[in-house]
Amino acid sequence: MNWGIISCANIAINNIIPALKRIYKDKRSITLSSRDINKAKELAIKFNCDYAASYEALLEDDSIDAVYIPLPNALHFEWVKKSLLKGKHVLVEKPTTMNFEQSKLLVELAKSRNLALVENFQFQFHSQHEYVKELIKSEEIGEIRSFRSSFGFPPFSESDNIRYKRNLGGGALLDAGAYVLKATTFIMGNGFQVESSFLKYHDEYKVDWFGGAFLVNKEKDIFSEVAFGFDNFYQCNYEIWGSKGKITSTRAFTAKHDYIPSIILEKQGFLKEIKLQKDDHFVNMLNYFINLCRVGNFDIEWNKILEQARLIDQVNQYNT
Repeated sequence: MNWGIISCANIAINNIIPALKRIYKDKRSITLSSRDINKAKELAIKFNCDYAASYEALLEDDSIDAVYIPLPNALHFEWVKKSLLKGKHVLVEKPTTMNFEQSKLLVELAKSRNLALVENFQFQFHSQHEYVKELIKSEEIGEIRSFRSSFGFPPFSESDNIRYKRNLGGGALLDAGAYVLKATTFIMGNGFQVESSFLKYHDEYKVDWFGGAFLVNKEKDIFSEVAFGFDNFYQCNYEIWGSKGKITSTRAFTAKHDYIPSIILEKQGFLKEIKLQKDDHFVNMLNYFINLCRVGNFDIEWNKILEQARLIDQVNQYNT
């Protein structure tokens, strides 16, 4: 599969391109593009890749099968649409778009052309979460009562960070909040409704700075409490509380390929920290995407996009 990268954003440079190189070794199967052609040339030399003169030029290249889009959130809809219209499979950084209606339009377009459209939450492909799911399945902590997840970090040093730009789709909900909402459905399944939410806005940047939400799945009789933010003590975890115990993932979303993750299992009079194997969730995610394109069954990913967009819209709607 030949890949095109639309924007040399930090996540592309630091994670996706290196992961693609770990998959493809020395094959020149990656084409980079940037608003700054000199930057594209420089990175193409560094990674032994090709480069295109512009985003448009990259999409005109018929040899490219799939594109990865890590542009600012507000630009996702435009460039995902252009990519699909050019017949490319698309892996797009979260969130797919700014709202449910935009996501629905793109999913309908992907369906009409039978193309992959996948929202990148690479943490789902780390083996630590499969271990957690096995503990739940084996009723290690009894019947599930609730799910909680927190993802937040201190402010970035640069005031011009795109996360702080309202016109570019900044804000904590679409960044850190997207992870804790995705973790809810990834671990607990679909069927949640947002019952209430809170978003605190920054006086200067005019974007949501931190917040949280309370979600309920009435069919399963469980609830989820999520918290996120840009001005927080660092947290990157989730916990599942059951009738007999609790499971905690201590580094749920950002476990790098050389990091040894740990899961904490607690029961009455019992606490154990379980060290797990290192894993490369970026490589796993990309291999999943590549295989998905080969098989051609995209419904599950289209539906995931719509479910995630629905919950984000509800958090905005029920903000108190």
